Amino acid sequence: QVRLVDTGGGSVQAGGSLRLSCAASEYSYNFYLMGWFRQVPGKEREGVAAIYTGSGSTHYADSVKGRFTISQNAAKNTVYLQMNSLKPDDTAMYYCAADLWPNGGSWYEPNEYGYWGQGTQVTVSS
Repeated sequence: QVRLVDTGGGSVQAGGSLRLSCAASEYSYNFYLMGWFRQVPGKEREGVAAIYTGSGSTHYADSVKGRFTISQNAAKNTVYLQMNSLKPDDTAMYYCAADLWPNGGSWYEPNEYGYWGQGTQVTVSS
């Protein structure tokens, strides 16, 4: 079974930057959609950004538009999330997610994804 390994979290001050990475353990899995979600205790998991790997089409939550950029290295089955101008409200556990085929949902819906990373903590201090 393929695993997603997400890394790159850490602690930064407001205005700083971090780059998250998500690598699939198997190059042979051709994910059609890969995304990033975040979650804080007591709240639902929130879709942050996603990329349709075939077309390269990207999508973002309104709260991160203009600050976050999702990109991919298709050859390595890896996606990245460049996070700039970080705010304390961005503090959360960030999860990479992916799926092999459409499930009828939208990129920001957790149920659209069948594969999840273990999460990486991002903490932004004011």
